[in-house]
Amino acid sequence: MSAEPMVRAERVHKSFGAVEVLRGIDLEVRSGEVACVIGPSGSGKSTFLRCINHLEKISAGRLYVDGELVGYRQRGNRLYEMREREVAAQRRDIGMVFQRFNLFPHMTAAENVMEAPVQVKGLRKAAARERAAELLARVGLQGRMDAYPAQLSGGQQQRVAIARALAMDPKLMLFDEPTSALDPELVGEVLDVMRRLAEEGMTMIVVTHEMGFAREVGDSLVFMDEGVVVESGRPRDVLTDPRHDRTRTFLSKVL
Repeated sequence: MSAEPMVRAERVHKSFGAVEVLRGIDLEVRSGEVACVIGPSGSGKSTFLRCINHLEKISAGRLYVDGELVGYRQRGNRLYEMREREVAAQRRDIGMVFQRFNLFPHMTAAENVMEAPVQVKGLRKAAARERAAELLARVGLQGRMDAYPAQLSGGQQQRVAIARALAMDPKLMLFDEPTSALDPELVGEVLDVMRRLAEEGMTMIVVTHEMGFAREVGDSLVFMDEGVVVESGRPRDVLTDPRHDRTRTFLSKVL
């Protein structure tokens, strides 16, 4: 693993009007690490994830991905926001999978996976379709290339969404509660794909309620509440012997 963390957050704040959602987040995620983020609803987990790829602009602090400042250029002590084109170039390296699958309903599974490589990277359609076939096979959907989202289960749609994110060859994958919109019997198939990605060395930050996944697959576990990191550490340590009362109270309700 490289010395430079893949993600480094320094005193990150985010406000929506008068409401401060993130109140000074400090966090590091090393290359190849799976960091799982847990906490109650409204604790700022999803907002923090969206700040990492500049879908939300931070109000204060610094966020780095692979040593590069995200969304801003620094001159002296001042930050200047990048142009949208420059931000889009940074986002290519950061895959994101949302709660809702956000697939294009009028496109097949293969076309959904092909879209960004063709439109953004200029990949030829034949090469993009070949790559889509590889990626859909990787997530266990080799027979569903030409199926439309409406013909797929929720778990299958989420696996297409993961393949779509992987199509841009990201160095970092962000998962925002990827199983929360799924029926319970479909959760396992998505977690299995994520488990394989972790085994292949993909750097991942996963906001999740799946404590078993966090315990088995996570390298680190971060507990957030009210916009701050309350504690973090090895998943088994945090889950079995939390240091803070707030963590204990939360875990007593979800374990």
